Amino acid sequence: MTKNETETTLRTIFRNMDAHEAQEIREAYYKAVEGLRTLADALEIADTKAGEYAGGILLTEHFHAVEAIDAMHKSELGRVL
Repeated sequence: MTKNETETTLRTIFRNMDAHEAQEIREAYYKAVEGLRTLADALEIADTKAGEYAGGILLTEHFHAVEAIDAMHKSELGRVL
């Protein structure tokens, strides 16, 4: 399925979906993306403050959160919502 076909199918699904359910999914999506951004930023800042104990562990976790953000941005769902 092409990106355009996926987007069209998602739009059809959401148009036919119960409005409450669609809103719940929309809110969860945006909350997840916002939470991941907050987590990534907090981990990056915390890593700078951890000094000798960090050893880059928090920065590694920051990069995992950034990868999750990137994955969410690749999703067609965000474009549809």
